[in-house]
Amino acid sequence: MTRISDDLLIDSYSKAVEMKLCPKFITLLEQEIRLRSLKLACELPNDVKKSPSTF
Repeated sequence: MTRISDDLLIDSYSKAVEMKLCPKFITLLEQEIRLRSLKLACELPNDVKKSPSTF
């Protein structure tokens, strides 16, 4: 993922969840958040894998 600021990444994730955007996009953001070891106000689920039926 092209480097964006941590704050923008967290804001983007929060908005994506709020707006119920594509689960694949949300998963991509979750993976990047974990990669950077960032903390959210509410923690990410332990398993960021989504079942194929949710895509």
